Amino acid sequence: MKTVVAITPEIIARHGITDQEYDRIKQILGREPNITELGIFSVMWSEHCSYKNSRAELKKFPREAPFILVKAGEENAGIVDIGDGWAIAFKIESHNHPSAVEPFQGAATGVGGIIRDIFTMGARPILSMNSLRFGPIDEGSNGGTGGDAGATNRRLFGGVVAGIAHYGNCIGIPTVGGEVYFDECYNGNPLVNVLSLGVLRHDQIKRGKAAGAGNPVIYVGSATGRDGLAGAAFASRELTEESQQDRPSVQVGDPFMEKLLLEACLEVMRTDGLVVGIQDMGAAGLTCSTCETASRGGTGTEIDLDLVPKRESGMTPYEILLSESQERMLLIAQKEREKEVEAIFNKWDLHGVTIGRVTGDGLMRVKAGNRVVAEIPARQLAEDAPVYHREVRQPDWEIRNAKFEIQDIKEPDDYHGVLVELLASPTIASKNWVYRQYDHMVQHGTVVGPGSDAAVVRINLNRPDLGAAAGKGEKYIAFTTDGNATYCYLDPLEGGRIAVAEPVRNLVCSGARPLAITDNLNFGNPMKPEVFWQFRRCIEGICEACTVFGTPVTGGNVSFYNECPAGAIDPTPTIGMLGLIDDPKHITTQWFKGAGDAVLLIGEIGDELGGSEYLKRIHGLKTGRAPRMDLKFAKSLSDYVLEIIRQGWVRSAHDCSEGGLAVALAECCMSNGEAPVGASIDLPAIGPRLDAALFGETQSRVIVSCRPENMPRIAEGGLPVTVLGATGGSELIITRRSGDLSWNVSDLRDVWWNAIGRLMSG
Repeated sequence: MKTVVAITPEIIARHGITDQEYDRIKQILGREPNITELGIFSVMWSEHCSYKNSRAELKKFPREAPFILVKAGEENAGIVDIGDGWAIAFKIESHNHPSAVEPFQGAATGVGGIIRDIFTMGARPILSMNSLRFGPIDEGSNGGTGGDAGATNRRLFGGVVAGIAHYGNCIGIPTVGGEVYFDECYNGNPLVNVLSLGVLRHDQIKRGKAAGAGNPVIYVGSATGRDGLAGAAFASRELTEESQQDRPSVQVGDPFMEKLLLEACLEVMRTDGLVVGIQDMGAAGLTCSTCETASRGGTGTEIDLDLVPKRESGMTPYEILLSESQERMLLIAQKEREKEVEAIFNKWDLHGVTIGRVTGDGLMRVKAGNRVVAEIPARQLAEDAPVYHREVRQPDWEIRNAKFEIQDIKEPDDYHGVLVELLASPTIASKNWVYRQYDHMVQHGTVVGPGSDAAVVRINLNRPDLGAAAGKGEKYIAFTTDGNATYCYLDPLEGGRIAVAEPVRNLVCSGARPLAITDNLNFGNPMKPEVFWQFRRCIEGICEACTVFGTPVTGGNVSFYNECPAGAIDPTPTIGMLGLIDDPKHITTQWFKGAGDAVLLIGEIGDELGGSEYLKRIHGLKTGRAPRMDLKFAKSLSDYVLEIIRQGWVRSAHDCSEGGLAVALAECCMSNGEAPVGASIDLPAIGPRLDAALFGETQSRVIVSCRPENMPRIAEGGLPVTVLGATGGSELIITRRSGDLSWNVSDLRDVWWNAIGRLMSG
């Protein structure tokens, strides 16, 4: 016998619904909700689904451009035109909290979810990337954690990387790059931001709309279980007493099932006129996919939960609707063609079951046999969540840190050891321990893989799996992810600007023209005025930079409530940026190509140490003023670097970022593992502190190498250009007023290449 649950103030609170929100729910329904409807509103009006705390700020983003085919907020992913009738769909999302609980499955299901967001648009996924943050994995150094915290961070780090590798390698999509940072603020709250990108023709774009009254609503993919029920859904058994199962498990991903789902969905979408709309069952599962497709289509839907494929017995309507079981999609097909859909999915050994129909009454109606268990206006459920404008307050630490004076710290006695120590920092060290676990060559399109400023991928337009009538020839794209949270902690406005400017530099250093971005905004509790100040200011900085660089936002994700007992994480906006390479001759990498080339710095020498890895790693300080970002100059520099690459004057190009000039020079010498190349550098007249010149992180700087005959041409571009020296030999030698500093490049490479592997092996 089913128990009718009384909706009490305690139950409402356990669902995360405020008194004002509950009153609004009653107004929408014209009555009290039942427990299933309360659960539906709880998930759909959560921050994760409704963006109720962030929506007002997100509207500030520039979203328009002639090459934007699907704008941010319209669909599951943005789509950008790359010419000749072809387009790119891409998006980034987070799986932070699941990864903190179960790192392997949390990361794996994050990869699976973002891949579904891409192929639900009609695109074939061709690459993945990631942006990861963990607490320190080293012990005993300044900034290290020591003890149990370090062991926990290594466990989380290893589990997340293994989960990403497992899912991506098994489904056959290359993971071509990413970034990893380590900082105490992520202790207990790692960030796992995953990105996927796919290619499609303009005529293959699909929408998540339930259009056409009477059209069938079809459930496809895996069966539904209790895995993934979270938050208020944990209370469902206690509230209804209809299930005696144990506590719901974490989400579990099956990449082989997703591969079948991907191929089946692309086949059914490319069967002429068969699919009207399609939506991934991601966050909030069947609930979200049902109401969002109806809302976008201006229609309603009616589904019968008794028809939903289930792999567990005794599941309640509440549990079926809120389950986040993986590898599932919702299709809207043409009426009387459902048998064609079912046949395709049966061929791929997947469920393809008609569970309802599109209606014209605007309602999301859910039945269990003949019993109506939920009936809610679809548009109001999907679109009318409350929008909050939270209080903001500048944090005291921003003002305090800005007063830091570099004179308060002692200049190092051993500059040789400082560079070695910085290259051993897990944030700066080579991430080969990570990317060697990824298959980054599958699909045979990777031209520049992990280890340079940006990944470069060749798209073969003759691939038969891109659909009939595929074009001829090739396209080349570049992609990168970036974001320095320390800068955002010290000054979120400058940090937001830098978060966009750095991936621009990475793309142009690879020979690509920047097009557009997707963002993942990771912050603490938005109810705290200091956190919302950081959020707002970061967005303002991102907006300014995107406007200057002409890189609109195509979509993304907001992840709030990233906190541990010690407090919130540093504000961490992650930017994924797409670039287009017009000619493969322009593809450029960061490492020196051989002896006898001139080494030039485009941009100022600089001396800004605030927020630097040098201060954190060597002095144990996270303080100072974040580097200043002159966006007008940054745009001029990026345009110029791309121009001299297109002219064929540049042999290598590498931007200066974490660790400053000395680290960037070392990376140029050794990041090509096949044949490290030394360099002799003569520092020009600098300020009073050598550490500021070598390790400061002044922005808008690029190191290029070129043939000596091209050096005058590069120097005549109207930008600051410093001739630093020449390549050759087996050492990195830096000449200063008081004498030479020298390092054997092979020794530096051993430290840099093996640092993370040695820490992870104990």
